[in-house]
Order: sequence, then C-alpha cells, then structure tokens
Amino acid sequence: MFLCSCHHKEKQMANAIRFLSAEMIEKAKSGHPGMPLGIADVATMLFAKHIKVNPKNPRWFDRDRFVLSAGHASSLLYSVFYLMGYKDIDKEDLMNFRQLGAKTAGHPEYGHLEGIDMTTGPLGQGISSAVGMALAEKIISAKYGKDVCDHYTYVIMGDGCLMEGISEEAISLAGHLKLNKLIALWDNNNVTIDGHVDVASSTNQVARFKANGWNTIEIDGHNFCQIDAALKKAKKSDKPTMIACKTTIGFGAPTKCNSPKCHGAPLGADELAAMRQKLGWTAEPFEVPEEILNDWRAAGKRFEASDKDWQKRAKAKGKEFLDIIEGKLPKGWDKELNKMKAQAAKDKVAVASRKASQMCLEAIMPYMPQLVGGSADLAGPNMIMTKATKTITAKDYNGNNIEYGVREHAMGAMMNGMALHGGILPFGGTFFVFSDYLRPSMRLAALMGLHTIYVMTHDSIGVGEDGPTHQPIEQLASFRAMPNILTFRPCDVVETAEAWALAIEQTSTPSILALSRQTLPALREETKLNLSARGAYIIAGDAKKRQATLIATGSEVGLAVEARNKLKEDGIEVAVVSMPCAELFDKQDILYQEEILGTAPRIAVEAASKFGWEKYVGLKGDIIGMDGFGASAPGAELYKYFGITVEEVVDAVKDSLK
Repeated sequence: MFLCSCHHKEKQMANAIRFLSAEMIEKAKSGHPGMPLGIADVATMLFAKHIKVNPKNPRWFDRDRFVLSAGHASSLLYSVFYLMGYKDIDKEDLMNFRQLGAKTAGHPEYGHLEGIDMTTGPLGQGISSAVGMALAEKIISAKYGKDVCDHYTYVIMGDGCLMEGISEEAISLAGHLKLNKLIALWDNNNVTIDGHVDVASSTNQVARFKANGWNTIEIDGHNFCQIDAALKKAKKSDKPTMIACKTTIGFGAPTKCNSPKCHGAPLGADELAAMRQKLGWTAEPFEVPEEILNDWRAAGKRFEASDKDWQKRAKAKGKEFLDIIEGKLPKGWDKELNKMKAQAAKDKVAVASRKASQMCLEAIMPYMPQLVGGSADLAGPNMIMTKATKTITAKDYNGNNIEYGVREHAMGAMMNGMALHGGILPFGGTFFVFSDYLRPSMRLAALMGLHTIYVMTHDSIGVGEDGPTHQPIEQLASFRAMPNILTFRPCDVVETAEAWALAIEQTSTPSILALSRQTLPALREETKLNLSARGAYIIAGDAKKRQATLIATGSEVGLAVEARNKLKEDGIEVAVVSMPCAELFDKQDILYQEEILGTAPRIAVEAASKFGWEKYVGLKGDIIGMDGFGASAPGAELYKYFGITVEEVVDAVKDSLK
C-alpha cells in the first residue's frame, strides 16, 4: 500500500483526522483509535470531495446521508464535523469526548449533535438502516421528482458489521431492490477485538456482496487516487456498491498498528508522540495548522449554493411535499378513520383486532402519502394490505408497500432508516412473538425517538394450534419495561382505531400495536373522545359502587366484562378497567390513576406473563395470566387449560371479598 504523491493536501487533511481522533481518546482515557486512524484517508476523500452536505444547514433534506455503522469510531466523525465547520461542534466539544453531557458521546447519538444521521454502536444496525435510508430516497424521488430528492447514502462499516446476521438480510434486500444510490465502504483491516478476523471468519465478503446483487470494487484504502476513482465509479452504478478498502488499523502508530491492541484503548502518550514523529505532525494537541483547517472549511462550503437553490425548488413543489419532509400530518387525515370508528361502534362490529387494524388502514392510507408499510412475509395474516396498497419494486419505487421477505431483523432496521431519512412514516408487520427479531432495532428506535409503528398480530395464546413457539408470553412485559415506546393492546375496533390515531400522532415515540388473531366482541359505545389516550379508563361498571376492580387488556377485556355481568347477577358490583396502553396510563396524574383503579380489591387479567402487573393490583391483588409458555391446541381450549376464563375471574373476585 502507498500514499500517492499527487495528494499531499489530502494526506495532511487525513492526518488532521488522525491526530484529533487520537487526542480525543487520549484525553478521555477511553475510546477506539484503531479505525479512525485506519480509515482516515477514505473519510477524507469522501467528505472533502464527494459527500453532499452543508454544515451550516445539517438538516438539509436533500443532503447525502452518512452512517458510521462502526459507531465505535465516533472520534473520526466528530473530527470531520469540526474540521468541516459544522455549527454545533467546537474544539471544547472534542476535548469533552465521552464525558457526561457531552455532544461527543462514546458512540454517535442522533439528536445530541447536529449532523449525526443515526445512533450507531450495535454492529450491523448502521448498514442495515442505511438500506432503509436509500430506499426512502428512491420512494420520495419517484413520488415528487429528482429535482427535490436526489442524493446518496454512504456507509462506513467494519468487519464486525458484516459478521452480524442482520447485515445479510439488509444487503440481500438492497441488491434485490437495486438501490444504486447506496454506497458502502468496508474498512477491511482484518482485525477484531479478539484478534485477526480469520480466527472467527473466512467469508469472502466481496463475493458475498456480488452474490447479493451488488457492484463491488476493491481498493487500497490509503491510496487517494483509488479511493476517488472508486467513489466516482460507484455513483454511476445501477446497483448498490460495496467498496472494499484495504486498510491498516491504527495507521501511523509505530508499534500498535495492524494489531488488536489499538482497537479499543488509547494509544498512550509514548505511542502518540512516536506517531507524531512518524507522520511529521508538529501541531499542539487539538490544534490544526491553519492551511489544513482552511482546506477542510472550504470543503464544508462546497454545497451552500446548492442548498439555497434546492430551497427554492422545494417551495415551488408545493405544500404537500413541504409538509411531508417536515413531518406534518395532512389536514383531515383522520376524517375517514373517525367515521369508520363511529359506524363500527353503532353496528357493534365484532372482528379480530388485526382485522380492525386493516379497517383503520383502509380509512387512513388514501390520505397519508407518507405512510409506507410492509411485512416480513406475513402481509396476509398481519392484514396490512388495503385497496390503496401498491408494492414497491426495483422497476417502480412509487408505492407504499415493501415486500421484506422473511427478514424481520432488516425490516426493523430499515424502518429506522426510513424514519431517520424523513418524509416517510414507516410501519411494519409480523407476529408479536417475532418482535424478538426486531427488538434491537426497536430499542434503537426508542432511543432515537423515531416515529415508527409496529403491527404485531397473533398477540397471545389465542394463536392456538401453532403452539408455544408462536405464542407471545413475555413480550408485553418486556416492551412495557423499555423506555420511550408505547405498547397498545386494543380490545375492539374502537380501541384499535384510537391506538392507530395515537401511534400516528406520537411523532417522537415508536408504537406497538399488539393485535389478536381471534374475534373480539364490540365493547365500546363512546367514540367522540379518544379514551385510550389516557392509557386506561373504566369501560364497564359503576366506579363509585364497585366492590372490586378488574383490569384487562386486549382480548381479555371482553372476558372481564362477561365476568362482571355474571358477578352482577350475584349482587356483586365490579368495575372493569380497559388498559390499552400502560405507558400512557403511567404518565397520568395520580388523581386520575386513583380514580380509575379505585381502592377496592384489584384483579388483573391478561393472557401473557404476569410480570409487572403488581404495580397496578398491589401486594394484595390477584393476577390471572401465564406463569410459563403456551401449548399447541385450539385457542379456546388453551384459555381453559391455563385458567384464563370467566369462571376463574369470578372466583378470584369472590375470593378477594372474603
């Protein structure tokens, strides 16, 4: 490998990245210097010559997107942002690297620093979400035109990213959809934490990407001419491109380069001093020679005029486009939804909540061009298809349905990428039990505060004959434990419509709709107020006269109402609380919570893990639910077998009154 002599300026610009990164890590006494040092030449050519961004307007919609999939190399990203003149970062921020409250967190965190397009850290998530960003660009460009949406998505990824299984799902779909404006740069340094890559992998990554329909280019990652040529070639491809950049981890560190020793620990004062001597860097720590800084700042100004021109074109495109890219909901988007909800209540429509969800989508989708859905090969069972559904293909991106195939991992990450890109409100469907596959992406969505909606059907032991592998037990409790995510489990058509409305309106919170396979009775009559908005409310019974309170969700609300009616025949007055969203109920003031739950004995009913219900029923309350996994049998039989029945509820109430 060699540094071509015709790029002396770029060599110095790359060294600025190297030393700022190493100095940040040294001062923090923690971090990962190996990759920033090794990939600095690639990053220099990418940011200084190719990527379309405007540091003065980091949220410019038509900017190129950049994802540092190997998030541990965050110091590289912060160095680049500072050098290019991003308005939200200064030298003090670099010196505060990895400290409490710093914009420059240990891994890039979306929303903490302007310019970061995605939170990364869990390997494989970045490249997979980038596929979603690239698809979003295609969808919006097809709908509104290349004059307002014409940009690339770039990714820098490491060996670890490609070992993660999620990456295979994502790159496979990217190739299938021919996302040619996706360019992934692989830092092929052959080193992981535990040693050289060959201790755990012998995969030919170039052949793998080729097999998945990608254009591939192999280069010396320290040769500026090759880097430049590869990026130019990638932009002309009719396929997504993977550029395999052969690099030396810890480039410039005399004794620690090409070794796991420089992956995740500071170089140390002696090694850093030796690197200064080797690379001829004489500037003081956190200082950049004026000439080099000016070169970087000039690179940062390349697209200021392009941004201004785009603003004019965007305004000319009209209100719909501007509203969509700003995340505004169309006026009257819920008009037909409210009509459907009122009619369903009047007609006492009894359907599975998955069917109720489809009824909601039928009412919503014609009025929400930003709503784009898909399913992991379960569109039929998830009931996400509507009359307005049009499937996106490699030949026609102007649609609103994505055929993900059996790729739940990738679906979750791609939904994040689309939400991060902007202009799209993504929803994705699968069975609730398979949320386990999406969970890492869902956690990132919650962490980033993304607007994503998960349509999770087959939500309980009511799944029946498919057995315990397909029956979610602990999932409700686990998501209720996750910060900044709403878990809705509606009991009928009205609550399902309310849940959809709330999920659409909660713009900085992901939402889960846990929906039944089996038919649910029509319970709600009141439709003018969204009662689900407060998380829980009394759906049946007299709150003032109650001798006990039954708390239930989803399919068990109907069961609780039936038990209440039987108890009334015995002269026992019970109030039934429907709790479609525990997280929203927890946000209510204490007076409302006490009003709803009351002081009488409480019994919770839910065909799932009992974990977490103690906070609502108290130490003396009872919980009717699951203590173990399910079984294979018809759903109705399983409810009897596991003791989740009207009779059990009635007995529990009577026992509480003894």
